[in-house]
Amino acid sequence: MADLLKPLLVDPDAVRAAAETEIRLAVMEPAVRDNQLLFAVRDVVLEDEKRARALGRCLARTGSSPAAVCVGLALLARLGEPADVPYLKALGGLRDFVSPAVYALDTIDRQAGALVWLGHHAEGPELRGLVAALAAEDGIAVRRGLAAVPRDPGVVRPETARRIVEAVRPAGLLDEEEMELPLLRAELVALTGWLLFRATSLRDDKAEILHCSQAVRTYEAFVASAGALEPTLDHYGLLLSAAFELHSGPSRLHDWGPGRREALLAELESVLNRPAWQGVLEPGAEPGEGADRGERRRFDWARRNARQPFRGAVRAVEAVRAVEPVGRVDPMGPLLRIETVVRDPVDSDMVEVRMLVDGRPLVPEVFGRGPAHSPEWLLDSGRLRATEKPREVQLAEAYCTEGCCGALHVTIRRDGAQVVWSDWRCPPPPAAPLYVREIPELRFDGAAYDAEITRAENDYAWTWPAREAARLIAAGLRERPDLLTRWSMQLGWVGTDFRDPDRTALCLRYEGAEGSPQDLMWHIPEDGTPPETRAADALRRLATVDPRTYGA
Repeated sequence: MADLLKPLLVDPDAVRAAAETEIRLAVMEPAVRDNQLLFAVRDVVLEDEKRARALGRCLARTGSSPAAVCVGLALLARLGEPADVPYLKALGGLRDFVSPAVYALDTIDRQAGALVWLGHHAEGPELRGLVAALAAEDGIAVRRGLAAVPRDPGVVRPETARRIVEAVRPAGLLDEEEMELPLLRAELVALTGWLLFRATSLRDDKAEILHCSQAVRTYEAFVASAGALEPTLDHYGLLLSAAFELHSGPSRLHDWGPGRREALLAELESVLNRPAWQGVLEPGAEPGEGADRGERRRFDWARRNARQPFRGAVRAVEAVRAVEPVGRVDPMGPLLRIETVVRDPVDSDMVEVRMLVDGRPLVPEVFGRGPAHSPEWLLDSGRLRATEKPREVQLAEAYCTEGCCGALHVTIRRDGAQVVWSDWRCPPPPAAPLYVREIPELRFDGAAYDAEITRAENDYAWTWPAREAARLIAAGLRERPDLLTRWSMQLGWVGTDFRDPDRTALCLRYEGAEGSPQDLMWHIPEDGTPPETRAADALRRLATVDPRTYGA
């Protein structure tokens, strides 16, 4: 692509250069796909930006082939100006050019890019109404469309949530002193919190919140308006989720400036400490017999995790270190904090180990393609412990699996009085200025490192009965592998059922009748007995009865 464009970018006649580009693209073998063109043009060295911009405009406006138009759009993604927005929006109305047009608009006018994206990807009549109102610039209709946005993760995916925030800019609506009907202030506050929550989901190929140009302003407006919310379990979950995100999630990586993020955390803590909000989690406030299991799980989650993002010890670590990118030079070495975080179960239970280096979440800063692994993988297994013998550890894996989009690996070793994380292996993170491209070697004080790993390995405050039973079963099988080898089996994994987090699940593997590998799933339901009792019963049954006879 560089060889194709370079001679043309020095041609003062953009029309003639565009025609030559068309000819060269037409004879390329094999044909280049649109996304390949976008990335190829992104890396071309441009010696004359004015001529390159003219060529891009000529190709985008008059190109006679999709490839030529895409090259023009890729050039405008680098060099476009506000005057190009109407043409880019028009091209974005054509299905073949949605992605490259949005790619270009995102660098010039994020609000316009979000609207074009929503126009093609928003599903359902509720979202279609919002898109139509945005396109018509009808303020009342926009509020009506917002009021109709369903609080349904199946409809509002993480990128959809991010694009709604960028297109609507709810922070501006929340700044208005009077809220016009049909969307009341409390409704808008709750919806804004939920959109932020969805945009922070890591069950996607990237953390959408890191690509949200409105993230900082929207968080500030949401927290400033938190007092308009009625103290309910649903609203408590939104505020607590925002606190987790600001403390240790990907949103932590945005450019907050001195003290702004800390002030939001302090305000969230102040709101949740008010008597009315404290009452939401009092023993007598738990969902009654008629409540569904999901609501009871959410109540238990909030009670278990209410204090975690506000812990004084965590604040102390952040207070003594400046906010700098991973790997800054410090004679004391970086400070490591390990926290296990459980996401609000309203959006599926996800448990991850968050590794904070000088207060900054490591995995989203250097990887960005999926969450860090679970505490069972990193902590219960002892994988993060350091010895003189180097050991490579997979810290995170892309949500689509390592074979598709890669994983994050690091080698951990002890070097005298220090513990070293080095020899990183991972694919380049998605294109965004918040990601760190080059991961430096990290050297931690050995004594402090060991103390933090020991503390994290013994912190089970986050867990719930079914997950605790699974942890105890796994520990028992590590101590007594013969419980499975006697049946010619091995443990695939043990945890909780994805569809029912209150049910412990074991995957047992063995060789089938014809030598093919077989998986046997064993589910242990919640029965009200202590996790220790259920784990002991499970291990006792494995010791005496072949799992193949357990039934479905």
